Amino acid sequence: MGKDIDRIVARIGELRNQIEYHDYRYYVQDDPAISDAEYDRLFRELVELERENPELSSPDSPTRRVGGGLQEKFGKVQHHAPMLSLANAFDEDELRAFHKRISNLLLTTDIDFVTELKIDGLAVALTYENGVLKRGATRGNGLIGEDVTPNLRTIRTIPLKLRADSDVPEVVEVRGEVFLPVSAFQKMNDERTQAGETVFANPRNAAAGTLRQLDSSITASRPLAFFAYAIGYVEDIEFRTQDEVLNQVKSWGFATNPHYCHHDTLETVVKYCREWEGKRDSLDYQIDGVVVKVNRLDYQRKLGVVSRDPRWAVAYKFPSDVAITRLVKIGINVGRTGSLNPFAILEPVQVGGVTIRLATLHNADDIRRKDIREGDMVVVKRAGEVIPQVVGPVREKRTGEEREFEWPPECPSCGAPVSREEGAAMAYCINRVCPSQRFESLNHFVSQGAMDIRGLGAQTISKLLELHLIEDAADIYSLSDEDIARLPGFKEKSIENLMTSIKESKARPLPRVLFALGIRHVGERVAGLLAEHFRDVERLMAASQEEISAVPGIGPEIAGSIYSFFQDETNRELVRRLGEAGLQLRQKGTAVVEGPLSGKTFVITGTLPSLSRTEATALIESAGGKVTSSVSARTDFLLLGESPGSKLKKAEELGVRPISEAEFRRMIEPNVPRAQAEDTTTR
Repeated sequence: MGKDIDRIVARIGELRNQIEYHDYRYYVQDDPAISDAEYDRLFRELVELERENPELSSPDSPTRRVGGGLQEKFGKVQHHAPMLSLANAFDEDELRAFHKRISNLLLTTDIDFVTELKIDGLAVALTYENGVLKRGATRGNGLIGEDVTPNLRTIRTIPLKLRADSDVPEVVEVRGEVFLPVSAFQKMNDERTQAGETVFANPRNAAAGTLRQLDSSITASRPLAFFAYAIGYVEDIEFRTQDEVLNQVKSWGFATNPHYCHHDTLETVVKYCREWEGKRDSLDYQIDGVVVKVNRLDYQRKLGVVSRDPRWAVAYKFPSDVAITRLVKIGINVGRTGSLNPFAILEPVQVGGVTIRLATLHNADDIRRKDIREGDMVVVKRAGEVIPQVVGPVREKRTGEEREFEWPPECPSCGAPVSREEGAAMAYCINRVCPSQRFESLNHFVSQGAMDIRGLGAQTISKLLELHLIEDAADIYSLSDEDIARLPGFKEKSIENLMTSIKESKARPLPRVLFALGIRHVGERVAGLLAEHFRDVERLMAASQEEISAVPGIGPEIAGSIYSFFQDETNRELVRRLGEAGLQLRQKGTAVVEGPLSGKTFVITGTLPSLSRTEATALIESAGGKVTSSVSARTDFLLLGESPGSKLKKAEELGVRPISEAEFRRMIEPNVPRAQAEDTTTR
């Protein structure tokens, strides 16, 4: 029994780490590393494990928050109300289960719905004051987004001023989806191909890259579009239905999706989903499902929100496009940590309008579990229209000449022996100077989430290695103008730009530096935990494995990997040289945020009606307040939820004022909205 619990705890921790990483890649970097279907599988497994083991649930779990993070180059904007995600339904049975749940909660089956095509774009919130666009922000972490107002102003389907022939409130926040039409995407990629530039993977990636340009003239040159779908906040207007909300935003001059539809029964909702699953390729924009919402807003308010999802809406997800082709060979890539990563080399096949030649195979365990062999006819899925993957073999088409996969005994890059621990899914090259490892490590070091050295791409790194101008990351900071001039295609201006980018990277904070080092199992989240706990690389390098493992959120396996990395003298020397180059090896103090709660200290206890502790903490800190874990004489307020613990008694003894969530919201939101429709953005 003990071993089963240990296994479940370990799996829950692993799933939370993976989901947080992929949330960052998807929501912050706009560069997903896995398909939507694979993400959904991970998320549903975590939900199931937490449901079966409620004692292991945590307010910090991805299932209890609205996910995401922020880049540093745009200003921060606090949303008037959280921009939530949606639960998913993957078939008609799950749609019917959604209907049954809400019928039971509302004590009626007489529920009407609105369906809207689920545009595959980026959610934004637009704030208008007295009818004039004042601010536009991305979804960010759901509570705080990035200010991209100059770029949003360039989108022609976003009105700069609301139409004056209808009621215009003093303040209103309109939410919707920014996207790139497929025809414009294809034209952009044709032009980029002719110019020798890297093409975009799909319209969503192109839209994300366009919306987050620091130069708004680049955004203006690309035909982004916008569909409004919700009002996040409004003053002095009350709505009764989602229909009314959509009609109102249209009257203000917004475009809404022309295919939204009202339904009196679930059966017509199901029919609508079936029809659009077959017609989605007829549109000039990409959709990956249908959003189903309860139409009446009083019903929406009554149903409320659970964890990160509104109970009154669901996203019906379309299945991914699939095709059958031959798996010619299983290739091996060597990653930055030495991991040997298998991939499929396929006979070219069209999937969803794109020619697929390569696909992911995840790891050897996955290959064996699915019994995938070289020479097999295989089902290929372009999941989420991003990363192709092999679903499995078509066994009835086998001829007997197919070959089972075996790990190579030697690294395909350097010929060094391969190590694979018993029971492990991955094998590793043990040569720390393996050319492929070195190349991938440098690529990772300069990547956007790490040191973000623009202009230093894979081809440039490859040439620098070939010319022996660099051997490791620290050498980047010793490059001269003369060194860069030896690279093909670099002229005076591009040399100046690259040298400036290298110099600017020295200011990246400690969490980014730790992540850039490429320590196995250390992603952005773990890097942040290490930086916050140790505050200094010297202290981290001197820490024992037990001390590292004691950091909340870091388990024994991760701690062992970190400890081993810093015990290696080559790595310690690299860190020393990076410090000499001027990189930030100490954690800077937290910036003071001015706001309505500046100087106030809060303690949170009990279960809040609509906020997780993580969300409440984010709101307090974004308003200038501070959150501590225990009540003391210095505590100003006790934020009180249901079933409070001993903290309430301690607060009463010390005279600390308890406040409800409603009172707390009034402190940070002086003008509480009279009508509010939660956002319905989902992956």
